[in-house]
Amino acid sequence: MDDDSEEDNWIEMDEDEWEGKQVIVGICAMEKKTHSKPMTEILTRLEEFEYIKTVIFPESVILKDPVEDWPVCDCLIAFHSVGFPLDKSIAYAKLRQPFIINNLAAQFDIQDRRQVYNILSTERIELPRYTVLDRDGPVMPDFEEDDDHVVVNGVTFNKPFVEKPVDAEDHNIIIYYPASAGGGSQRLFRKIGSRSSVYSPESSVRKVGSYIYEDFMATDGTDVKVYTVGPDYAHAEARKSPALDGKVERNSEGKEVRYPVILSNKEKLIARKVCLAFKQMVCGFDLLRANGKSYVCDVNGFSFVKNSYKYYDDCAKILGNMILRELAPALHIPWTMPFQLDDPPIVPTTVGKMMELRCVVAVIRHGDRTPKQKMKLEVRHPKFFDIFERMDGYKTGHVKLKKPNHLQEVLDIVRFLLKEIEKGGGSNEVIEEKKTKLEQVRYVLEMYGHFSGINRKVQLKYQPKGRPNSTSSEDDCPKDPSLLLILKWGGELTPNGRIQAEELGKVFRCMYPGGQDLLIGGLPPATDSPDDRSTRATSMSNGEFSGTQGLGFLRLHSTYRHDLKIYASDEGRVQMTAAAFAKGLLALEGELTPILVQMVKSANTNGLLDNDCEQSKYTTLNKVKSKLHEILQQDGDFSLDDEKDLNPGNKISVENALRFIGNPVKCCKHVYSLIQELNILIPLLQEEHGGQQVLYHSETWDLMARRWAKLEKDFLPKHGDFDISKIPDIYDCIKYDVQHNRSILEPGPAWNTAIQLYTYVKNLADVVIPQEYGINIEEKLTISQGICTPLLKKIRADLQRNVNGGGSKEDEDGTVNRLNPRYSSGVSSPGRHVRTRLYFTSESHIHSLLTVLMHGGLVKGGDEQWTRAMEYVSLVSELNYMTQIVIMLYEDPTKDPSSEERFHVELHFSPGVNCCVDKDLPPGPGFRPHSRNNEHIPVIAGRGRQEGQEHSRRLKPLPSFRESEETSPTSDQIRIPSNVDSILDLHPPTPKPKTQSKRLEEGRPRSLEHESQITNLETPSPVCHSTLEKRGHRGSLPGNKMTNYLKFLQELALRQPSNSIASHLFSTAVISGSSSVPNLQSNGTGDTRNDYPGIRSLETLHNSLSLRQLDTFLGNITAGSNGKNGVND
Repeated sequence: MDDDSEEDNWIEMDEDEWEGKQVIVGICAMEKKTHSKPMTEILTRLEEFEYIKTVIFPESVILKDPVEDWPVCDCLIAFHSVGFPLDKSIAYAKLRQPFIINNLAAQFDIQDRRQVYNILSTERIELPRYTVLDRDGPVMPDFEEDDDHVVVNGVTFNKPFVEKPVDAEDHNIIIYYPASAGGGSQRLFRKIGSRSSVYSPESSVRKVGSYIYEDFMATDGTDVKVYTVGPDYAHAEARKSPALDGKVERNSEGKEVRYPVILSNKEKLIARKVCLAFKQMVCGFDLLRANGKSYVCDVNGFSFVKNSYKYYDDCAKILGNMILRELAPALHIPWTMPFQLDDPPIVPTTVGKMMELRCVVAVIRHGDRTPKQKMKLEVRHPKFFDIFERMDGYKTGHVKLKKPNHLQEVLDIVRFLLKEIEKGGGSNEVIEEKKTKLEQVRYVLEMYGHFSGINRKVQLKYQPKGRPNSTSSEDDCPKDPSLLLILKWGGELTPNGRIQAEELGKVFRCMYPGGQDLLIGGLPPATDSPDDRSTRATSMSNGEFSGTQGLGFLRLHSTYRHDLKIYASDEGRVQMTAAAFAKGLLALEGELTPILVQMVKSANTNGLLDNDCEQSKYTTLNKVKSKLHEILQQDGDFSLDDEKDLNPGNKISVENALRFIGNPVKCCKHVYSLIQELNILIPLLQEEHGGQQVLYHSETWDLMARRWAKLEKDFLPKHGDFDISKIPDIYDCIKYDVQHNRSILEPGPAWNTAIQLYTYVKNLADVVIPQEYGINIEEKLTISQGICTPLLKKIRADLQRNVNGGGSKEDEDGTVNRLNPRYSSGVSSPGRHVRTRLYFTSESHIHSLLTVLMHGGLVKGGDEQWTRAMEYVSLVSELNYMTQIVIMLYEDPTKDPSSEERFHVELHFSPGVNCCVDKDLPPGPGFRPHSRNNEHIPVIAGRGRQEGQEHSRRLKPLPSFRESEETSPTSDQIRIPSNVDSILDLHPPTPKPKTQSKRLEEGRPRSLEHESQITNLETPSPVCHSTLEKRGHRGSLPGNKMTNYLKFLQELALRQPSNSIASHLFSTAVISGSSSVPNLQSNGTGDTRNDYPGIRSLETLHNSLSLRQLDTFLGNITAGSNGKNGVND
């Protein structure tokens, strides 16, 4: 009988025969270890497996009873610590023959550093240069000690060097320093309170005992702790090196601070080698990163991560699957093997077919920020020219000053000039204006009491002939060379912005393999109710990561299967958005600063995300701004010709705004009068609140008054024409106050004024902001290509490498965060990885990229999907905070490698955060995934802490994907919870009438391939099966594996409820034609009291592009550009 038949035999056993059977997992260790928090967390999760039962051996039994009386188990997890009888556990294993997780005999080797180093050397794992001084042997070793070095058996070690006892349980390690550095030594020991080492003036080495002497490795002050769970999983953290200052860095809860770390492919290979060489599936070891290499300096054996719920989930899932894979067949337990870490990353596409996800490229705007503010001042003092020269300003014509010492220098000069003006005492109007501006500069630079380089920056631009004549009061200034000082402040990421980015990062996990499978332990029994399964999956004590969305992505990232890079421009709000997104995406913990340092790459070193691009862009940009200024200064209603001149592309949102504005001068006058009213009301509000600082984000009343007074002055300069370029700034400010200071403004005249101002300036901004990037298509493309050509080239390279298999500098030097296939014998399909590139940037790049994609010729005319997508984008009036443009590349392993159908591309777009005040926009769909739900689930927010936590426990696992489940004509937003600690909250589902589902069924194009795929799930096609078996190329997937996985997905879909968080990630409502006009409102809620407005989910703009089509388009659009490439990955 063949293997398949045997498997069918035991799976089809009568239910009564296997009911109650479980795998008994014995935990044999000292009580201090078995009752620790990490062990408790992991065992709690292991118990979530229906067929696993854990038994902890009592310490008294381990120490006193014979092994014959120890509990009987099928699987043994036993590990040594101080006082543990390792010999008895070995005897028990010989007696009972359980499945062993960590080899017991090999644990003797781990207790001796000599054996550890010998095994590492044998496996060719890099470790520091070392030698052993063995005083325990029959022959005394050769040893000499001098002032600055020792000689051990003929090998010389110059100070600094490290002296380690050979006993691995002895943590008294000493680092000896040379006399040139002051001499003495640093004495390391097990952490005692807040100390892990102390400095000692003693410079002589120890004369008694056996030691390992090794070179001291100069790191960046951090050690990397690596934790494996099996050979294919590694979790890494960095901590401050105990050798640095001996003080343990602890957080507010008293726990040692650990930083997130991405391992390089070589380090992942090291982790695999260590796990297998020491035969310890659960194993911890220490890495030192120095001189461009990674060295193993210690192997600890059985170790758990101290404070990571994500790790606890991962560890339990991997161990549970490892145990059941080994023991379920022998014990005749009907356990279905879930999708494994070494399986290809197969996911459902929006066309309904299962494909392998290969690449995700996302360009994302930063989160909610404070209003940006800017002022300009012409300066001629030699002190400013001195800074400009020292910063090499004459080479480029401008310099940016962000470092604290540079900003302090500018502040000192400003203070000096103000003193000089006071001494002179003149009353000249120009001098008074200069004095006022200098005082403003001083005030801004003195804010916060310190410089961080994120809140403020100063630019100096060289003007060879002084400032141009168009500056009203300074027309008569001499035409000698001058510097234009531009001070920028504000624009900081708000707490709301951080929450938006973090929550979006969590939801982004759901597009990755395993993002829909939330169940711990694989497929649930069919007899469970959805509520039972949800409760079992989400009711664990941590309450945050267990059972929440996208755990498959987190496991993918911790193995060799994910290549992630995060880039951000150099603006503080952009970098902190990237860090917050990474925190949510990777389930990291702690502050954003270490995440930013470790995970986010600055993209401005190669021109990738900055605006220093082609000169043609600036020429066209200035021409467009002048034309806008001219048309919007006409005191009369817009004529049809005016509307055509301003909106030749017939963008619907611009057309609506122009109709609202009517007479632009009259509209601007009304806006100006409302600003004046607001400036009168602000002091009254301050008085009403007793002068208390009640404004959002600790803004002072003085700062609020200053920003509105400055806008009033700047919007209507002395020459009498409205400055149209200030409209975006006014919109920023009023949007900020309406969103964040509503409780201060309402009820009363201030709120009524604010709402009026918001409505009028929003319509002006709907014209000015998008049209500043070009009025006609030619201008739009010229400006857009000038801004984002380097990014387009990089995106093209990102996609190409999934076909060509590398070629970048990072691929060559081994720093890509995935396994190098050349060194990966024994790893199943090592080349199958998902490449993710995330680019965080500002509004200009988002506008430009969307313009290029929509108007650059990506899709030719006559494409129904693209026509609907163009109409949808035309309706979008604002690319708000957290706007996303996402390109997803899939590979179909059933297609020939040379076929154009082999690679499939989808383009998705979200306009970001919803507007905080409803505007009169047409109704239409929201964002709902194709073939996921037939129910409309309105999303809520603003729950209290307790209610939010209770609701999160009721969340059901995410649904799988069936063609019979149709999309709703409306869609939902991703809501941000008012309780930051809770996950996204959903209303209970409200079923739709059957007639509506039928209408949608008819209105949406179906995938013929998917229909055949569903057929194959029930009865695999012999033709398809044989074709898959015969094809042996890199991307092929064995027919039985494909069939089994698709069967698993189908059964999972039948057993999981449909009200899922991930269902808000994608929608095909636009391209499917399920609704004629997209809805850009907040699903009718319109209430701005919630401080966390929802983020629009991703709308699919096109889901049947080919990679060749996209590559050709990107090649054409970037051809002949002189923009910086920046394609090194």
